[in-house]
Amino acid sequence: DAGVDVIILATPPKFRPEHFEAVVQARKHVFMEKPVAVDPEGIRQIMATAKKAEPLGLKIVTGTQRRHQRDYIGVLQEINKGTIGEIVSANCYWNQSQLWYRERQTGWTEMEFMIRDWVNWLWLSGDHIVEQHIHNIDVINWFTGTHPTKAVGMGSQQRRVTGDQYDNFSIDFEYDNGMHMHSMCRQINGCVNNVSEWIVGTKGTTNCRNSVLDLEGNSLFEYTYPLNDNGESTDRPKVDPYVQEHINLVTCIRQDIPINEAEQTAITNMVAIMGRTSAYTGKEVTWDEMMNSDMKLGPEMHIMGDLGYIETTSVAVPGSDDR
Repeated sequence: DAGVDVIILATPPKFRPEHFEAVVQARKHVFMEKPVAVDPEGIRQIMATAKKAEPLGLKIVTGTQRRHQRDYIGVLQEINKGTIGEIVSANCYWNQSQLWYRERQTGWTEMEFMIRDWVNWLWLSGDHIVEQHIHNIDVINWFTGTHPTKAVGMGSQQRRVTGDQYDNFSIDFEYDNGMHMHSMCRQINGCVNNVSEWIVGTKGTTNCRNSVLDLEGNSLFEYTYPLNDNGESTDRPKVDPYVQEHINLVTCIRQDIPINEAEQTAITNMVAIMGRTSAYTGKEVTWDEMMNSDMKLGPEMHIMGDLGYIETTSVAVPGSDDR
């Protein structure tokens, strides 16, 4: 025991479930980055470990920083007051340019190369719908207080330089009550970008971050940001949410306030895996199928050597070749 109080888990997400279990067994508080797993087996392990952490009084924050962002919280308070009425649809996006990559260098083993290039490999990152777009999906889960139970989607790899992941997804998520959420994410240069979340209700709409409008476009709520030295709005909260989430974790530890975000993030994580699976297969995929899936990604052995894994993996191709 090194005598530390808090462990930060920020390795490639494939290893998160095993690391989380070890940290809880050591009775340490945790900050673990999202995503918390890349496959259903990992999600179930995270959920089980989260339950074990509760009676130990461990504090767990998971890197979904929008849940700690004061402007988002201000809008959620309006939603909970009924300002936009019943939620009837949602959209969320993370469309951006190409993410970073590493080309294999002389002397790197296969495993070392993949770990250095981890954001481009399915088994290490979960694909970008899981690794990055989880933020936007999580906002919709948070604001609706529930999660989708069905997904139909598509995607492809068009320009990714390394790895076996897609670089674009478009998913139609459906909820038990029949509501739909359109989810879109992309990592390709030279395209229009958009990182946002939108919700439509029976009485109004919101961008989830700072504004609520009625159905005619009139303002019902606008978050008030701090002003700069020129008296102009800074358009950002006083405390950066990436800082705020750590402040909140430390405060909860010091004051013994319960906080355990592991299960809620695992749920959002599984929603993203459900969408990914639909895009990869071209099939309708349900929540129950994912929760009972034996899917386990990656090589059986985790050693810093040459495993022959790259030559046996390929980019997912949906559907069949029937003509």
